[in-house]
Amino acid sequence: MTEWIGTANKNYASYAMEELRRMFEGMSLSLLSPGETFRMNIPLEREEVLQAIRNDKPIFLRYLQPVDASRELSLDADDLDWLGDWLRLSKSKLDGLRVGVHIRKADGSPFPYSAADTRAVLDAVLAEAGAEPAHKQPDRLVAVYASKDTLYAGIGTPEEMLSDWPGGAVRFQREDGQISRAKFKLLEAEREFGLDYSTFSHALDIGAAPGGWTSLLLERGLKVTAVDPAELHPSLKAYRTLTVLRKNASEVKFEPESFDLLVCDMSWSPMQMSRLVLDDITPALKSGGTAIVTVKLMHRKPLQTIREVKTRFSEHFIVEGARQLFHNREEITLYLKKK
Repeated sequence: MTEWIGTANKNYASYAMEELRRMFEGMSLSLLSPGETFRMNIPLEREEVLQAIRNDKPIFLRYLQPVDASRELSLDADDLDWLGDWLRLSKSKLDGLRVGVHIRKADGSPFPYSAADTRAVLDAVLAEAGAEPAHKQPDRLVAVYASKDTLYAGIGTPEEMLSDWPGGAVRFQREDGQISRAKFKLLEAEREFGLDYSTFSHALDIGAAPGGWTSLLLERGLKVTAVDPAELHPSLKAYRTLTVLRKNASEVKFEPESFDLLVCDMSWSPMQMSRLVLDDITPALKSGGTAIVTVKLMHRKPLQTIREVKTRFSEHFIVEGARQLFHNREEITLYLKKK
């Protein structure tokens, strides 16, 4: 039996929990922070759990923290002393490695110390134990979660925890003149799926306005054809590598295999979107080309919707990944490769 803490996007914990119930027979679940964070007891060894997650990565599970130790909150310095002692006992797992520290608190947790103060204490213990405290590119992560009555602690790799950001909350710095926050979704998809947009040459952006995704691809050096009946941000006119078609996507036709990257972030129903992409747009994508597509979850059966959309796309695409990213809201992101 192993214990874990899982995190999903706000109001999507129930779907993450349902995915995990289907994956792990006999597990027990309890909420720690309504709609977002939950505790799991799984009747398998740690490596068996991690292997199952690697083999079939859940869509809605954003962050996975192992629970190696826990204690009831004392609400005084004893809590920090206990964390320090536990970390010293874990020296063999961390010696000589770059180690990041993730501190999180449930809403309403009485744990009296800030994340910065707790991290400072643990960084000092790490340095004493022969590890290098690291805020970027860590080899290992020390994760601490304070619920309303309990302190949970665990150690794992960023891959095992599904993110190198606390709770999987990926933060990008907003830039001066940034067109929209939608740009963060495409940036996060690049990280999540191990892509490098600069390796592509010609992208088709469907539903492009106001131009957040288009701007990122232009900055990476791609030629971009942007399709949307609405106007794109005026700053994009400076790019000679941009072609704008102010039309509905269903009204445009392209030569076969004109593009090696397709991105689509339309506020259409999942079935309308998949029908448009498959019937009208897919022929314009090269064989082996990549597609990044958001799927809006517009009703109460998202798992069923996702299954139906993935089945539709699998006729012409290999579904390489499906994830609800931190910057997704009422949607998920698909990573597809054209057959």
